[in-house]
Amino acid sequence: MIDFNRPAFTGREFDYIRDAVQRGMLCGDGEYTKRCSQWMMDKFHVNHVMLTTSCTHALEMAAHLCDIKPGDEVIMPSYTFVSTADAFVLKGAKIVFVDIRPDTMNIDEKLIEAAVTEKTKVIVPVHYAGVACEMDTIMEIAKKYNLKVVEDAAQGVDACYKGKALGTIGDFGCYSFHETKNYTMGEGGAILFNRDEYVEKAEILREKGTDRSKFFRGQVDKYRWMDYGSSYLPSELNAAYLYAQLEARDQIFAKRMEIYNYYHKNLAHLAQEGKIEQPYVPEECSHNAHMYYIKVRDIQVRTRLIAYLREKGICSVFHYVPLHSAPAGQKFGRFSGEDVYTTKESERLLRLPMFYNLDMEDVKYITDTIASFEGF
Repeated sequence: MIDFNRPAFTGREFDYIRDAVQRGMLCGDGEYTKRCSQWMMDKFHVNHVMLTTSCTHALEMAAHLCDIKPGDEVIMPSYTFVSTADAFVLKGAKIVFVDIRPDTMNIDEKLIEAAVTEKTKVIVPVHYAGVACEMDTIMEIAKKYNLKVVEDAAQGVDACYKGKALGTIGDFGCYSFHETKNYTMGEGGAILFNRDEYVEKAEILREKGTDRSKFFRGQVDKYRWMDYGSSYLPSELNAAYLYAQLEARDQIFAKRMEIYNYYHKNLAHLAQEGKIEQPYVPEECSHNAHMYYIKVRDIQVRTRLIAYLREKGICSVFHYVPLHSAPAGQKFGRFSGEDVYTTKESERLLRLPMFYNLDMEDVKYITDTIASFEGF
C-alpha cells in the first residue's frame, strides 16, 4: 500500500535529539527551540516566533492576545480544520462562516465585509494547501473596521503572498509542524507576530501565566504568577527533530515540488478532457507543495475513485467536512450569506499521496492508476 503520508526524515534528526538529551534540558525553550525560532525569524523576516505544542495552541494564544471576549464574532471559512474555530470558541466567541472561492478553496474575500457587524473582532484567513488568501483585500477590510487578522497558516509554512511569508502579514500567524506537514516535529506549531507590544503578554501566556522567561533572562530574581496562562512549550526533543527538518528545507522543498509538478503535468490530460479539475495558484502566490488535490464531478465519483485507488494499493483521502454542517458548528457559529461553494467543492476534492520520502516510481504509478479509472 502506498501511504497517503509519512513524516519526513532527513537523517540528522537522531543526532540532534541525542545532543538535546546530552545537554540535559528537555523542557521547552532550550537550545533547539531557540535555533528553530531564529531560523524562522531570519527566513520569514518576522520579529517574533514562539514554538508551541501545536498549531491549535498557537491559535489559542492568538485568540487570547486578540483579547476575545464572550459574544465577540470571528469571521473565517467553514472549510477548515476544527482548531481554527475551537481556539476562538474557547474564549466565548461566535463563529461567522463565510463561503469559499471555488478556485483556491480559500475564504472569498469579496464576501467578508458583508459578514462584519459591530461585534466582529477578528478575521481568520486560512491559507488552504499553502496557497495564500487575497491578503491585500483582507487587510484593507481589517483596517477599515479596526479588526485583528489571525492567519491560519498551518499549511502555509514557506509559502508567500506577493513575496511576504504567509503568517507574517496579519497581526498573528499560526504554523503547524504536525507529522502531516512539510516540516514536522510530530506534534507542534508556532505563533508569529511583528509588534513588540505582544511579547511580554505572549511569554506569560505561554509559560503558564508566569514571568519565567524574564527569570531565565535574569531580568527578575524569581518568577511569579502574573496572569492567565497555559503550558504551550514543546519539548526540546520535538524542537531538535524540527531543526533537522528546517536545515534540510531546500531538499524537502525541492522533492515536494517535484512530486507536485509531476502530478500536475501528468494529470493535465484528464483536466483537458473535463474529467477532473487541478489546483489553481494565483499569480501573486508562491505555494509550498503542501498537498496535491484533484476535484472530480461529485461525491459519488470521489467515493468510487477512493475505493478504486485503494483496490490498487493507493491511499487517497478527502479533506474537511465543512464546520457549519457539524453539530458544534451549528451550536457555536452561523453562516453569513449562502453556501454556494463550500459544501459542493468540499465533496469533490480528493487529496493524493504527498510526502518527502515518496518514491517517484510510486508517483508515476498513482497518476497512471488515476488515468485508468473509468468512472469519471
